[in-house]
Amino acid sequence: MSKTRTFIAVAAVDAVHAAAVGAIERLAGATENVKWVEPENLHWTLQFLGDLDDQEMATVCMRVRRVAARVPAFTMQADGVGAFPSIQRPRTLWLGAGDGGEEFCRLQREIEDALLDLGFRADNRKFVPHLTLGRASRGGNPGPLLSERLAKLANYPAGDGGPVAQAVDEVTVFASELTREGPHYHVLATAPLGD
Repeated sequence: MSKTRTFIAVAAVDAVHAAAVGAIERLAGATENVKWVEPENLHWTLQFLGDLDDQEMATVCMRVRRVAARVPAFTMQADGVGAFPSIQRPRTLWLGAGDGGEEFCRLQREIEDALLDLGFRADNRKFVPHLTLGRASRGGNPGPLLSERLAKLANYPAGDGGPVAQAVDEVTVFASELTREGPHYHVLATAPLGD
């Protein structure tokens, strides 16, 4: 039985997409040891599920729709660029969330709770709303210049004309197909948030 690599996310709206691409452009010249996310793949991650068969996918999509319908839609602001585990040791570079971040965390927690009994364990780390911009190569040192640029972008995009907001009114379940050119994402299901 074939399995599909699956994750749950909120797609980035045009304004957030443009802010994320702008951040990547500012950071890219600081290092050669980061694999940047392709612009068409930018999204706000809610939960990575791994490889699912068709039945598991159908159940996940049904439960995500149920959870989304009972969570009111909200607005979230893109706010700040950072890195996991830290800007001094950047491995995953991201665009963060300001206002609306708490609501996004609630949405993530409710989805995670709804899938626990299917065997998707909760992450022990505190969830941080983020849109991944790039990942440092394993074993590669991104260098001090990248840390300096990350520190300068701590309040991005607020310094570029004010915060960038997005309505969070839909959750998407994506399939991720790994290819030589990088991952290609396909929509498996969408789940509108409540009123």
